[in-house]
Amino acid sequence: MPSCSEQLAQWASSLRFGMLPADVVESTKLRILDVLGLALAGLGTDYGQSVRRAAIAMASNEGGSVFGTGERVGTTAAAFANAALAQALEYDDTHNESIVHMSSPSVAAALALSQRLPLSGQRLINAIALSNEIACRVGSVAPGQFHRRGFHPTGLFAPFGTTYLAGTLLGLSDEQLVNAAGIAGSLAAGILECWVDGTDSKYLHSGWAAQNGIVAALLSRSGTSGPRAVFEGRFGLFSSHLQDQTVARDLSRITQQLGLQWESRRSSFKPFPAAHVLHPYIDALLRLRRQHGIDPLSVREIVCPVASYIVPIVCEPVAEKRRPTSTSHGRVSLQYTLAEALHTGRLGKDAYQPSAIQDPAILALADCVTFQIDPAFPGPERFKGAIKVVLRGGAVYEAVEEYNRGSPQNPMSTADLLSKFEENAATVLKPAQIHRLADAVLSLEDSTDASALVSLSIGA
Repeated sequence: MPSCSEQLAQWASSLRFGMLPADVVESTKLRILDVLGLALAGLGTDYGQSVRRAAIAMASNEGGSVFGTGERVGTTAAAFANAALAQALEYDDTHNESIVHMSSPSVAAALALSQRLPLSGQRLINAIALSNEIACRVGSVAPGQFHRRGFHPTGLFAPFGTTYLAGTLLGLSDEQLVNAAGIAGSLAAGILECWVDGTDSKYLHSGWAAQNGIVAALLSRSGTSGPRAVFEGRFGLFSSHLQDQTVARDLSRITQQLGLQWESRRSSFKPFPAAHVLHPYIDALLRLRRQHGIDPLSVREIVCPVASYIVPIVCEPVAEKRRPTSTSHGRVSLQYTLAEALHTGRLGKDAYQPSAIQDPAILALADCVTFQIDPAFPGPERFKGAIKVVLRGGAVYEAVEEYNRGSPQNPMSTADLLSKFEENAATVLKPAQIHRLADAVLSLEDSTDASALVSLSIGA
């Protein structure tokens, strides 16, 4: 029987734009738009500038460009930098079940290659759609288990998507695609120790995934081999990283109904720049604040029932979550995030500033946030949130968000995503440039030169 990577290679090689469902085409264009805006916003952060400087230092001036600046840094360095920039605000889309950020690496890798290869808009959309689908499928084999062990799904799963993306665009044979997937799996990485001290390294995982896929494809094309049982093998991805044999894993999720069932449809856009599992809690709390005119100073307690799988991600250790040491630390904290949202009445692109993280009023609210595991809450396939706000005077207000906003069941509109893009892109581009770039993305299937998106992303 063919290995999983062989079956993926056969599917990826045969997939053409005309075979994509219309909704997958439309959502892929919106994901491209989202990632471009996020990368431009990321360029305005201290972290983003550190990534930009590193990309310039690590690469030649041939091939790809950094979004926003136009600096020529080479194909792999451009893919790395642009995907890493798009993660800077913790604002990029997520496949709910696997919690993999698949679009930042895919878009960055594809656009870097578009500056090296003649690519039409249709080929770019097709490549990104297949990359996202593969990343989501690999991440669905054992959902929740990698986070629990301190691994970031994006660093482990997204490289497989970008490998097949790069391999198909570079014209690799099926055998070369299989070797490339084996190489990518050998190089996959993504430990989450940065969550302990609030450092930046988690945001680099999208960049590494984008770069890893291109490097793996180039190595395979040049004759380097890789294991064909990279997923199911004795020392493959799941056996090596999930060594407890009692952990359920369903490898059929990788290949079952390829092209018929699109797993990437179960992905969510983000309305807030925070860990995705926090979103239904943020929306529920802000709704209560608006409906009841809640004064943050009057709050005694904010009680949050949670699913057990999110506890090690955003709830514990409690002392760390209540006192984040950095912007990145705050974005993965239930306690701090709800405190800032309640204090300010919003949570936008400018949230989690150093001054906010040290604000005594926000920190006092963070101390009011408690959580309790509710066994009835769904697993990672669905982000549900509930809030109970208890005021000092005794009043109690409650709200439930059954599905996170931005999910297929509670979608963000095209207008919502355009508004988000415009706010993020304004970090670098002027209004006329923003509108030209948005128009180009939304009509991308008509373009004969996908690299035009990179040119349009450069600031004046």
